[in-house]
Amino acid sequence: MEIAPPPLDQDACYRAVLTRDARFDGRFFGCVKTTGIYCRPVCPARTPLRQNMIFVVTAAAAEEAGFRACLRCRPETAPDMGAWRGTSSSVSRALALIEAGALDAGAGHGGTTEALAARLGMGDRHLRRLFRQHLGAAPVSVAQTRRVLLAKTLLHQTDLSMSEVALASGFGSVRRFNETFQALYGRPPSSLRRGGERSGPTGGIALSLPYRPPYDWDGMIAALTGRGDAVEGGRWFRSLSLAIDGTEGQVSVGHRTEGQLNLRVEVADLRALPGVLARVRRVFDLSADPEAIGRDLSADPLLAPLVAARPGLRLPGDWIDTHVDAPNDRLADDALTLRAEGWRPWRAYAERHLRLGGIIITEDDHGRCAA
Repeated sequence: MEIAPPPLDQDACYRAVLTRDARFDGRFFGCVKTTGIYCRPVCPARTPLRQNMIFVVTAAAAEEAGFRACLRCRPETAPDMGAWRGTSSSVSRALALIEAGALDAGAGHGGTTEALAARLGMGDRHLRRLFRQHLGAAPVSVAQTRRVLLAKTLLHQTDLSMSEVALASGFGSVRRFNETFQALYGRPPSSLRRGGERSGPTGGIALSLPYRPPYDWDGMIAALTGRGDAVEGGRWFRSLSLAIDGTEGQVSVGHRTEGQLNLRVEVADLRALPGVLARVRRVFDLSADPEAIGRDLSADPLLAPLVAARPGLRLPGDWIDTHVDAPNDRLADDALTLRAEGWRPWRAYAERHLRLGGIIITEDDHGRCAA
């Protein structure tokens, strides 16, 4: 069932911007009508007047409306969040495919919304309607925004050449890459490159992947180790293969700074980078919203102390995910089904909390669940 996300309270969003409330970072973006720029709620720039601002759920909605990303707060560094999360498994699945490059040139899946909709078992019109409803933008706009924001990240954090950045971020050509940045920012992409020490192709690509704190890194590493993943010195490793990832190479992930994981990836084919990054985000559950999860699950007296004890709990994801339902709502134990209905859309987090807490739920003779 698709549940419509609640509309943004424009005045509440403005109050969050006035106080630069970090709790709302990634939940919405503010568009300034007088400058044509959109920002994160935590942007350090002077706050515009209320009548000059409108607020949207996603960066894609802002860019589709003609606004360009702020160069100070850098929307590409915001946690991957959105009001739609937990409301639409179809949108979640579509976004996962888009993040992996399904609408990029040379993606191998048709590169069109029609082909994407077919992979999801629905019509193109219905897919576009869902994206409008939950994200405020069309699938093609979401895909372009993803390409642009990834390209900006690569420009800021790596020494890849302009042609390599274009290839690695999913643009079909350097010409298209340059035209897009010129249209959005009124300047070539090379002008957005900052100085400082950055990674290059020789030593692999080093990137920071943002998340919303807190994050139970030790718990995640323990879970990945327990299932047999390669972990050494608190750092996770995986070898890439041509058959699965579209390239050979290696990726590793560590954690040194609150709010972001550090990743290093070596790929033989830069076109595979978006898919690798999407899979890393899934494995480490970087799109989780610990505040929403904690708030909803704590309403259950059985879960409340468990959630309080592990506020940054994440779900270790699969490198290859072929499931239809969203990872956050999957339930492995059928015995939890009745009580777990009250835990939607975070049933998988509830089950993990219970297992880590050593609590087993069973059904009594009347079909009611009890600890």
